[in-house]
Amino acid sequence: MQVTPKIVFHGMDPSPAVEAKIMERIEKLEEFHSRIVSCRVTVSAPHRHSRKGKIFEVRIDISVPGREIIVNREPGRDHAHEDVYIALRDAFNAAMRQLEDHSDKRGGIRIKEHAPKGHGTIARLFSDEGYGFVTTPDGRELFFQRDNVTGDGWRGLDVGSEVRFTEMEGEGGPHATAVTAV
Repeated sequence: MQVTPKIVFHGMDPSPAVEAKIMERIEKLEEFHSRIVSCRVTVSAPHRHSRKGKIFEVRIDISVPGREIIVNREPGRDHAHEDVYIALRDAFNAAMRQLEDHSDKRGGIRIKEHAPKGHGTIARLFSDEGYGFVTTPDGRELFFQRDNVTGDGWRGLDVGSEVRFTEMEGEGGPHATAVTAV
């Protein structure tokens, strides 16, 4: 972000916990849309003469190249917004949807980051049972199944074959997926 985010409180004392939650949500927006220029969040607790608690209003102003995105979550009759964290969640979810719409309309391509590819060799292969183990350069062994081998590569694998793979964390520990013979 080119400009430091600004957080403003109206009708309530500033809260470090609320500020921390807002900064966390702004960071998530930045992970999704890296071209955010500026962001201003206003949290208001308007004075109400009623028996119910205060209903929070959250306004988010986001600048991205070519557009200003404004989210104004007015309380209306939504008593869930008596909790400032729920009001923030709803406002930031709406901001995320508007950023998605903006990216889609501009033909923006969002690239999902993938885990880096690892390199190793087949240490053990149990062809009849449909699984094996890959040894990594640092000496670890990763489990993989026949379904984790790309294409028709299972038939071409032997002990000692060089492979590329993606390491994932599973219930039984780390395992290799997207195993491809080199």
